[in-house]
Amino acid sequence: MLDPARSYDLIGDVHGCAHTLERLLDAMGYKRQSGVWRHAQRQAIFLGDIIDRGPRIREALHIVHDMVEAGQAHCIMGNHEFSALGWTTPALPGSGKQFVREHNPRHARLIEETLTQFADHPHDWHDFLGWFYELPLFIDAGRFRVVHACWDARLIEPLRQQHPDGRIDEHFVQASAVAGSFAHTVCNRLLRGTDMRLPDGLTLTGGDGLTRAFFRTKFWEEDPQTYGDIVFQPDALPAEVANAPLSRSQKNALLRYGDDEPLLFVGHYWRSGRPAPIRANLACLDYSAVLYGKLVAYRLDDETRIDPHKFVWVDVERPEASQ
Repeated sequence: MLDPARSYDLIGDVHGCAHTLERLLDAMGYKRQSGVWRHAQRQAIFLGDIIDRGPRIREALHIVHDMVEAGQAHCIMGNHEFSALGWTTPALPGSGKQFVREHNPRHARLIEETLTQFADHPHDWHDFLGWFYELPLFIDAGRFRVVHACWDARLIEPLRQQHPDGRIDEHFVQASAVAGSFAHTVCNRLLRGTDMRLPDGLTLTGGDGLTRAFFRTKFWEEDPQTYGDIVFQPDALPAEVANAPLSRSQKNALLRYGDDEPLLFVGHYWRSGRPAPIRANLACLDYSAVLYGKLVAYRLDDETRIDPHKFVWVDVERPEASQ
């Protein structure tokens, strides 16, 4: 699928910030030719979540789609593209649901901006929904790997047996609505990451206004002792929770991506500050572009360890994010 010897520019969550994406591509030497952003020596790899939240979702999708179709880019599926498929896909008969992703107020809020921007372009939206099925859940290029949220070999290996190219189908999306199914587990882990229930029935209302009983966790920590050692999300845990010790069973249940494994690039996690590696073989490229953060890329050549000097970014200008 990929030429592992080629140079690539890996780009984090766009979330409809089309103008910012064009600024980033321009800064990296891409030129718009015949309507497509191109580079003479490099290809882009988008880490998913092109849609939702931002001001120019349709334009962002056209940029990415056109680059992929022209052989100038690859793109994997993010949880927001997967959720869009669930929103529009009928549930299996007998499931008690009308759609895979229930049309409740919380889910409606997350996809509202996308549906609004496509309201006058229904055929365009239909075509993009079909294209989402062409986005693999992961890319394994040998010396580096790409997944939206979390690499779990215990799930990816059996997934390869069913879908060798990582591309799922409508039946897989429908099966994902069944809690505990293989499809449900795969999509939650690869597209949303690992999490842990807050202790003692606690809930946490995040900066996005949503209340959750779980928090996102690191999937690489070698010897964590407390809840605070494993939290990986913008919203901090209350001090009494962060300082609480993890039980042995909690520690044993944690996923660990080894420091001897290939380079891994993820998006998804709403980071902030100056882009930098998490570890020598792990980087998150989502720096909250749609929240006036940064749209970030990593310029990968033949290195086997992530170089802190090869992150490139543009700051999102408030006029775009507020329109």
